[in-house]
Amino acid sequence: MRKPLLAITFLITIACVVYSCQNAGQLQQDVYYVNGRDLYIRHCQNCHGANGEGLALLAPPLTDTTSLKDNKSKIACFIKNGISDTTMIIAGKKYDGKMPDFNFANIDIAQLVVYITNTFGNKQGMYSPEQVAKDLKNCQ
Repeated sequence: MRKPLLAITFLITIACVVYSCQNAGQLQQDVYYVNGRDLYIRHCQNCHGANGEGLALLAPPLTDTTSLKDNKSKIACFIKNGISDTTMIIAGKKYDGKMPDFNFANIDIAQLVVYITNTFGNKQGMYSPEQVAKDLKNCQ
């Protein structure tokens, strides 16, 4: 009776340890997410809202998962260079407001993009500083 009980206890312990472990990629994404949240609160929330709802027709919402997914490679450009002469259409609404440029390091941009693209109903995964550098080279 004692051996089966010990075996079951051991197996449950091993299962709990394995289940609770995250891989390195998920841990990195979690760190980026938290740091990105802090950047968002400090620099973006005033215009885009605490819940990503936007500001009337001045600042677009960040809740449109399709627009964010379709424009993910442009988000770094928007953050780094701002937006001054582009009309954006999101969910059928035109946004002509200007967005200031933020002279952030690539890691800060990556963390902010991870937060934005994994919050407000979005689930787009990791975005690295290397991807930021690549996307910034393609800014128009």
